Amino acid sequence: MNCTNNNFYVRLKGKKLVKVLVVDDDKEIVELLSIYLKNENYDPIVACDGREALTKFRMDPSITCIILDIMMPEMSGLDFIKEVRKDSEVPILVVSARTKDLDKIQGLLTGADDYVTKPFNPLEVMARIRSLIRRSEKNIVSDMPDLIEVGPLVINKDSHVVKTLTGVKINLTVLEFGILYLLASHPGRVFSANEIFERVWKQESIVSTKTVMVHVSHLRDKIQEATAGSEVVQTVWGVGYKIEI
Repeated sequence: MNCTNNNFYVRLKGKKLVKVLVVDDDKEIVELLSIYLKNENYDPIVACDGREALTKFRMDPSITCIILDIMMPEMSGLDFIKEVRKDSEVPILVVSARTKDLDKIQGLLTGADDYVTKPFNPLEVMARIRSLIRRSEKNIVSDMPDLIEVGPLVINKDSHVVKTLTGVKINLTVLEFGILYLLASHPGRVFSANEIFERVWKQESIVSTKTVMVHVSHLRDKIQEATAGSEVVQTVWGVGYKIEI
């Protein structure tokens, strides 16, 4: 099955646009998001199930961001994320009809960077995509140091690489790296979940504590696995998170 409509999806000749993969089995949603993406000067690449999306993603390494439904035929959105996360940290925004907190947490833990529920406001989706792409392009506050050594970790701002002192690379998503880098750049300072959301996601915080909590939890798990249990990111109960050197 292929949901591409050749009369609708026209590439702009002579322009190299940022490519965004749109994955949904609802053609109306795909067309709606594609219209808004084109208005924002993005180039939508479309697929109507997870398997088709995975094929297109692997064939085109220039895809910069992914908008993804969860409930799809052939391969679910969660299975798609697992496959992508085996070798890529491309930003992924889930747009799903599943509205329960447990569904959102599952999506984030699987490797998604953000989550929007249906029905959605296309302008909000575009705002979140812009934010994710900015983060993937390494737009981190310029007054922070380029290289940070904290506990058992070495964090490189320019390459977005985190390694242990023994040389083990820790594969982090764009947002996980952003959280770690923010905390490590301000040792001892406690950041609330709202502050982390606004500085890392580059959006005004609404009710984002659970989103931040999930990403911090995933970040901790990866650090502990690579460092034999080191507690680098600390929770200050009722206040937020910090890294103490």
